[in-house]
Amino acid sequence: MVVKLFINGYGNIGRRIALAFTKDKDIHLIGVAKYTCDSKTREAIENKFNVYVSHEMTKLFKERGYTITGEIPEAIEQSDLIIDASKEGEGFNNKKNYYEPKKKSAIFQGGEERYGKHSVADIIHNSRVNYESMGGRKYVIQGSCNVSGMGRIMQPLIENFSNIKRYDVTLIRRSADLEDMREVKDSIEWDKNPHHQDDVKDFIPSANLYVESYKVPSRMMHLHQIAVRFDGKAPNKDSLLEIFQNEFGVAVLNSAKGTADIRRKAIDLDFPNGDTNMVHIHQDMLRIQDDTVKISYSDDQTGMVIPENYLLMQSMIYRRPRSQAIRNTDKLFQMNKKRKILEEEFK
Repeated sequence: MVVKLFINGYGNIGRRIALAFTKDKDIHLIGVAKYTCDSKTREAIENKFNVYVSHEMTKLFKERGYTITGEIPEAIEQSDLIIDASKEGEGFNNKKNYYEPKKKSAIFQGGEERYGKHSVADIIHNSRVNYESMGGRKYVIQGSCNVSGMGRIMQPLIENFSNIKRYDVTLIRRSADLEDMREVKDSIEWDKNPHHQDDVKDFIPSANLYVESYKVPSRMMHLHQIAVRFDGKAPNKDSLLEIFQNEFGVAVLNSAKGTADIRRKAIDLDFPNGDTNMVHIHQDMLRIQDDTVKISYSDDQTGMVIPENYLLMQSMIYRRPRSQAIRNTDKLFQMNKKRKILEEEFK
């Protein structure tokens, strides 16, 4: 079955999804939505993507010389699935104005509301935890990179150790992506009520989890530390690292000195968009004392949610077994190959 896909938004997430997913012969890209006349519009056209805009913006785009295929409702009408990659907070309006009236399925991105009157879906997807539960659903939120990364680290621990009492996670988040033009403030900022805690508990409800979130003046990657407390003596280093040896989307590195080392290496190695699509456990930062393990890992922000969206689509639309979906994802994103290269570079 060929899925007719429309990507509503062509920013850092939307453009990556468009570029990657069009390599899959089972996906027919109807087009992408643009809301502003900028260089990304020209890029989309140069990549031979059909560009759709709102009715109010059609005249402006044409006046500025952009070749527009049509208006956004036309593209939605043609589609089987919409990946909503619009500006954070717009997902609810898009659902009410476009997707529900036309009875179209949609994937929303992390940061959209899960609870309350502006909720866009009743479940958050994490491919490591609840992939099999997505089949046939109409609306799903794909967890953010931070939330996806916590799932990749926590779930293998849960499956291998039955005596975990508590998780304390500190998210040290980058302020902007490399391609963002906005200023990176010379300030460390904190989130008084980070949504990541509730998001993770949505798919790991039994976790005794506490999350703090800080934003630092960097464009490279997030760095997170998770302190895991056990009922009794903590496991040793070798037994911990062993469970991540074959985890899809997790690399174990030993000699990186900072997030920039990994990002620059990914760029030097010509990884598409400079993305690793993974989390990277820093073995040299692993600390074990008495009943507590502290794991530090860097998180490939925007790049990581692209294969997560792809995995979600395979469950939601095709209902493929997770093992097959991972094979397909690795074929498209070459994540196992990237992992081996990075582990060799930072051994």
